[in-house]
Amino acid sequence: MTLHVRWLGQVPYAEALALQRALHGTSPADHLLLLEHPHVYTLGVRADLANVLVPPAEVGAELVRADRGGDVTYHGPGQLVGYPILSLPGKRGGGMADTAAYVDTVEQLLIDALAELGVPGAGRFEQYPGVWLDPEGGRPRKIAAIGVRLTRGRTMHGFALNVAPDLDMFGHIVPCGIDDKPVTSLAAEGVEGEVREVVGVVSRLAGERWGRGSVERHDVVWRHRASDLSPFSRGRGSGDVVKPPSTGNVRLTGRLAQAGVTEGLQIASRKPEWLRVKAQMGPEYLQLKRVMRDLDLRTVCEEASCPNIFECWADGTATFMINGERCTRACGFCDVDTRKPEPLDAAEPERVAEAVDRMGLAHAVVTAVARDDLDDGGAAAFAETIHAIRRRRPGTRVEVLIPDFRGDPDQLQVVIDARPDVLNHNVETVPRLQRAVRPSAGYARSLAVLARGAAAGLVTKTSIIVGMGETEEEVRATLVDLRGVGCDIVTIGQYLRPTRLGAYGRDVLGSPHVEAGPLTRSRYHARESAERAAGPRTATA
Repeated sequence: MTLHVRWLGQVPYAEALALQRALHGTSPADHLLLLEHPHVYTLGVRADLANVLVPPAEVGAELVRADRGGDVTYHGPGQLVGYPILSLPGKRGGGMADTAAYVDTVEQLLIDALAELGVPGAGRFEQYPGVWLDPEGGRPRKIAAIGVRLTRGRTMHGFALNVAPDLDMFGHIVPCGIDDKPVTSLAAEGVEGEVREVVGVVSRLAGERWGRGSVERHDVVWRHRASDLSPFSRGRGSGDVVKPPSTGNVRLTGRLAQAGVTEGLQIASRKPEWLRVKAQMGPEYLQLKRVMRDLDLRTVCEEASCPNIFECWADGTATFMINGERCTRACGFCDVDTRKPEPLDAAEPERVAEAVDRMGLAHAVVTAVARDDLDDGGAAAFAETIHAIRRRRPGTRVEVLIPDFRGDPDQLQVVIDARPDVLNHNVETVPRLQRAVRPSAGYARSLAVLARGAAAGLVTKTSIIVGMGETEEEVRATLVDLRGVGCDIVTIGQYLRPTRLGAYGRDVLGSPHVEAGPLTRSRYHARESAERAAGPRTATA
């Protein structure tokens, strides 16, 4: 079976855990997630809190509990963390013998990798899990920690290999509960090498061991600049303009070049006939426009210059945009206003509900700009709008297209608790182009949003834009990941003819609904796609 390897960059622990759980419980495929964590201390199920010597917040770290074995350990930048999610052949799972045998294979993978990287003397040490240097000599020191979980023959969690982390962070805990053995790293042992090089070796050896030589690997961009992020994403707030028009295109071009995209069609170039849209301002279009103006509402159809506005409005379908018209992000593909946001309008949810009622909508779509300036990211307004529509028109199906709420699970839970009929969040592009296209977001974070929605029993939906320099292989890999986290509906569109990709998603991956076409947007044919997708499922742990 092919091993799907993903280098995800730096990912908060909770997001990686949500992604692991989804792939563990939903995906039939084998995966290896490779990443770094921000500073975090994790407690295994048998951890002793006395082994946490300094309050983590004092050293800029989180403290979280993990559903794996072991005591307390540290994860942080410069440490390669690997999460294999594998179906082990012939293993029933859960027994000590099966778990010990699997741990042995993970240890051997790292021992082999270290040997290839020029680290001598790596091996096992008595009853202590993990990988050690000089285990039989006079100064054993731990270079890799291992903590796994094996359930029903499927693995979770994994290993943490110290490449060049800040070893002082281990001094604030008793690592793995072992107080008389030091921790080391490749850098501390005088072995030069970056995480990227180590990822290459580990990926190849893992493919030989767990994929029988069949590996499909895709990486997020390896280097990015803080200046590419919007001011709110850097924690500095906003000035009058988030993305100055005079510099936005230059930054985007630079990010695309860093991701390997150096050629493309200029936006002013003449478009092919199949990508051109005729304006059709019939009575239905004009009536919907009057309703929007009467109630002082905005639609993403207008704010984002959607080419399908005439078709959708003629069909009596519109996507309401709440929480203002100014976004705190600076995504390269979007046409929404990025000036300093204005205060929320408390009466807006009721006006949206009135518009839905006036139009007699059977399916209402509600989206919003990203509001990183708000304490709740705008989540409460989504919930209030869902409730307002349900009060006024109980039979209307409600779909929400949400931002990532900066990865905050509590903010996302506010929307989930309102029980929308469809939870839509766009992954937008393939891993390699994430930082170029939407530098303030993240691939793993978007997958985690969808995973949490699916785990709560909601129908989930996402969109991929094609035509920005990705390959067909990369789009197929993204479809594998989306299906792996349980995403029900995928729309693919923008600048290419993605019909074959739609067929791949439907026929090969078994996705309930894939909408693909040159003008497809996430909101396009929303009612039809929701009707074709599977109904609400049972929530999973």
